[in-house]
Amino acid sequence: MSIATDAEVPLLNDAVEGSIDFKGRPVSRSKSGGWRSASFIIGVEVAERFAYYGISSNLISYLTGPLGQSTATAAENVNVWSGTASLLPLLGAFLADAFLGRYRMIIVASVLYILGLGCLALSAVFYSPISSDCQNAADSISCSPPRFQIIFFFFSLYIVALAQGGHKPCVQAFGADQFDEQDPAECKAKSSFFNWWYFSFCAGVIVALFVLSYIQDNLSWGLGFGIPCVVMCLALIVFLLGTFTYRFRVQSDERSPFLRIGTVFVRAARNWKTTPSAISMEAEAHGILPYEGFQQYKFLNKALLRPNDLKKDEKVCSISDVEEAKAVLRLVPIWATCLVYAVVFSQSTTLFTKQGVTMDRYITPSFQIPAASLQSVISLSIVVFIPIYDRIMVPIARAISRKPSGISMLQRIGTGIFLSFLSMVIAALVEKKRLQTAIEYGLVDIPKATVPMSVWWLAPQYMFFGISDVFTMVGLQEFFYDQVPKELKSVGLALYLSIFGIGSFISSFLISVVEKATSGQGQDSWFSDNLNRAHLDYFYWLLAGLSAVAFVAYLYFAKSYIYNRKGNI
Repeated sequence: MSIATDAEVPLLNDAVEGSIDFKGRPVSRSKSGGWRSASFIIGVEVAERFAYYGISSNLISYLTGPLGQSTATAAENVNVWSGTASLLPLLGAFLADAFLGRYRMIIVASVLYILGLGCLALSAVFYSPISSDCQNAADSISCSPPRFQIIFFFFSLYIVALAQGGHKPCVQAFGADQFDEQDPAECKAKSSFFNWWYFSFCAGVIVALFVLSYIQDNLSWGLGFGIPCVVMCLALIVFLLGTFTYRFRVQSDERSPFLRIGTVFVRAARNWKTTPSAISMEAEAHGILPYEGFQQYKFLNKALLRPNDLKKDEKVCSISDVEEAKAVLRLVPIWATCLVYAVVFSQSTTLFTKQGVTMDRYITPSFQIPAASLQSVISLSIVVFIPIYDRIMVPIARAISRKPSGISMLQRIGTGIFLSFLSMVIAALVEKKRLQTAIEYGLVDIPKATVPMSVWWLAPQYMFFGISDVFTMVGLQEFFYDQVPKELKSVGLALYLSIFGIGSFISSFLISVVEKATSGQGQDSWFSDNLNRAHLDYFYWLLAGLSAVAFVAYLYFAKSYIYNRKGNI
């Protein structure tokens, strides 16, 4: 038996309660966690976002180009893929919180990422329009690729989605775990962590949009998919280098949090016919539960006990289990009212990019920017605005409201939803202007002609997207991490990501419905392949109207929301 030395066991006042190191020993506050560990994890996130956006930002161009799909079909496929990628974090978070732990899940997901990206690069190399059997190389982009290439491409694409599902919720939750909520200084630093986390990952997105979009459009799709694979290999090495500094959270209850909360809902359903008054009277008689506990989400309180349970002395759900279940259930209205925001968000990588392709993209007489690179305006807006928000707006709001965060998490989310509504109004007006320009210059029936209208007309809608992200995206991340039980932090972030998964599916469904409703009988649909005959402006007005309705609903539910922790507003 070895005797621990003073160097191995941190001083009592320096130990971090509820955390251990990678060998299961108590950790020292001064030698672990904080920004020291978070910097390694943020570095991994920058690389992962570089890889993910290197694929997603220009995916519609690959589908409508080398794979020869129509605009509507490509937009639907992009939305389905991104929706799947945003829903899979629920699976990844479940596996991490219930079995593997966040650290091991990040490693597994990184390996899957490398595999998927490598296969994507190979799928692009297997088929080249120039080397195909097309009779005219200049028209090869319209040739159908081999069926094997299509199958292998989508297989590889969904491997990337699966990897993202394990990576995304765990990396951010693991990064936030490096800050001790019981320490005032680290608690304050954790609030800033979510801001600077988003700032850093947007930096990775900007590089991906500028560098990879150009390589994919002008050099090689195989190289454009291969570079992210190399970057993810480096990211995995960086993550492993930080192992000695990481803090690992200790689970306070040996039972799985999923089992505890699931049991509450099962027992509540089983006891559905038992009246709350019967339970409360029996409970009060045994000194177990005050009647006031039944005032909110009453049906869940039925999971606590039944009169017969008390007589038989059977094991029942504890009050803490029921409170955890209520905390999760309270998130549902906020989750649901943010779905339209996610629908709006999905347009930036699909329809906005197709608009940009038709416009004047030359910044010098001999150089034009890739249409997908204009998405960098979103990231640039975020990079510029986050320091303003964190260093100027928050201190001012803090002085006025006397709250540590300046404004509440829900106020922050609501502000972003309103800004996204404005972005769709601007997008509709700009698209109307583009269509009028095409008519004025007689380009309606020349779909491949460049409309003499600068692509920078799209910048304002992208900019409003970026600023709304600073409020809503970061606010949702902090809200869903903060308001779930501590053992379910990964699941909380997965729930936040699932908003954008479901939103992407809704967007795909809307496009499909509108496509069928507005086409036929010799008419061009709103999503015609000839965008000069399409009406994306009508679709943007539809989304603006839905955003207004969702914003009103959000205000109603946000006003009545009760925060899970006292004073944490």
